Amino acid sequence: MKRFYIETFGCQMNAHDSEKVVGTLEQRGYEQVQQPEEADLVLYNTCSIRDKAEQKVFHRLEQFKREAGKGKVFAVIGCVAQQEGEKIFERAPHVSLVAGSASYTRLPDMLVQIEAGDRRVTGLSLETNETFDTPYTRRDNPHRAYITIIEGCDKSCAYCVVPFTRGPERSRTSESVLREAGELARAGYSEIQLLGQNVNSYRDPSPAGFNFAQLLEAVGRVEGIRRVRFTTSHPRDFGRDIVEAIDRTETLCNQVHLPVQSGSSRVLALMDRQYTRDEYMRRIEWMRSASRDIAISTDIIVGFPGETEEDFAQTLHLLDEVEYDSIFSFKYSPRPNTAALALGDHIPEEEKSRRLTTLQEKQRAIQLRRNGRVVGSELEVLVEGYNSSTGQWIGRTAQNRVLNFTLPAANGGAAPGRREMLGRYLPVRVTRAGPNSLAGECAMLV
Repeated sequence: MKRFYIETFGCQMNAHDSEKVVGTLEQRGYEQVQQPEEADLVLYNTCSIRDKAEQKVFHRLEQFKREAGKGKVFAVIGCVAQQEGEKIFERAPHVSLVAGSASYTRLPDMLVQIEAGDRRVTGLSLETNETFDTPYTRRDNPHRAYITIIEGCDKSCAYCVVPFTRGPERSRTSESVLREAGELARAGYSEIQLLGQNVNSYRDPSPAGFNFAQLLEAVGRVEGIRRVRFTTSHPRDFGRDIVEAIDRTETLCNQVHLPVQSGSSRVLALMDRQYTRDEYMRRIEWMRSASRDIAISTDIIVGFPGETEEDFAQTLHLLDEVEYDSIFSFKYSPRPNTAALALGDHIPEEEKSRRLTTLQEKQRAIQLRRNGRVVGSELEVLVEGYNSSTGQWIGRTAQNRVLNFTLPAANGGAAPGRREMLGRYLPVRVTRAGPNSLAGECAMLV
């Protein structure tokens, strides 16, 4: 039996892509191993959003290039593969397969080519109307599952490589999404996360004609599904109907990730984000006026070319105005083929680092304050793990907060084991709050 090792870099969509690749390989009789040294086939599923992630991949390839002479096959798949194409063969001659995500359905054919002795196989075409569903997917989590509903991106953000690595937007039919959600529910999955580069840009290509809010509600009504999440939303396509759907559908998690990237309308225009600060804030107001308390997270880039101190101050003020529950923050990283490369006035690296530190320190204080507001309340968590060093179970709330908790005394009986606990939904009373997580005590085992 041939063995394979896969390492995944990047976002949740990459993680789900790896599940598809793993399922496809296992159907071909491959066995997954946990160390690259043990594998006949080594795959790196790559991310090119940040230069740091890209460089990690080439570092890995350099580490194991001596293994190529021992019959080991190396494959670079995903966004860096699509971005760099056949140049990867020049930079890492021991690589045999370079394939973008659009080619995963053809993975078995490409492996046949390699097995037949072809040492340079590519799958780089983006000329397809298909979404990249594979017949087999190996789910890594037994309780929470991803469903990709839309691939690609039609936006033109000046800093972003996604349109070049994932191609144009292509939506699945609502029927296929609901069928997969039903199959997952019957298999015991209770939480579904809908994925897309711009998930709320979804447009049903079937006669049903669902928009994203309608699909969201329909998935939320699937019997057996207890929680539905979605990521990532683009503000331009974020309508009030999405907030209304969350308000009236209890299974839809009251949590939204809405990337802003900058608090300055001037910088947003330079980024070609296609909305202003005021238009973004209108969407925040829709969520803040909802009957359910919706947790909001975002992405922010500091040091974009031309960002002045005043622009950065507007971003800091935005944090105070919105009070995000969490943020993902990054220094601007120049990416190939993007419009931002032509912009002048690049910010020095040390200044970008200073701004990032200032931003993160401010947000840390905001998160500590917001998390403190739920101390004393009782929240439902999905149990995800156990921390043996602290003796606490790890749960996640509907608002995507991590809540570490202890169980009530066993009263002379045996405490529940790991297998019994994982995947359960339990009420937990919050007793302490930190900036990144909560602590509490389980009120009762149900």
